[in-house]
Amino acid sequence: QVQLVESGGGLVQPGGSLRLSCAASGSIFSGNSMGWYRQAPGKQRELVAAISSRGAGKNYADSVKGRFTISRDNAKNTVYLQMNSLKPEDTAVYYCNIAGRGRYSSGTYYYEPGDYWGQGTQVTVSS
Repeated sequence: QVQLVESGGGLVQPGGSLRLSCAASGSIFSGNSMGWYRQAPGKQRELVAAISSRGAGKNYADSVKGRFTISRDNAKNTVYLQMNSLKPEDTAVYYCNIAGRGRYSSGTYYYEPGDYWGQGTQVTVSS
């Protein structure tokens, strides 16, 4: 059974930072791309960042480029999302996803979600 457990969400003031973690069970982690998504109230779930199985390929939503960094530790079966310079519009439930379809096109890494999702962690940016 695949389990993804997110942590690290919370309430932070604008301009602050948070680091999200997503721990995956078992052998599902190795060899699979992963992505972080978010969903704000009344909006569709959107891709925030994705990373290839070995970490070489990364993709970021335009709205978070330069502020968020995705990374992974394959020895710990964990993917991270470092979020800096947070804005109120970053407020959402953040989900990790694994075993989606990752591909390269013209040097850019793309990710489409797989079937496995975590339970989500709330991030609220407010003063």
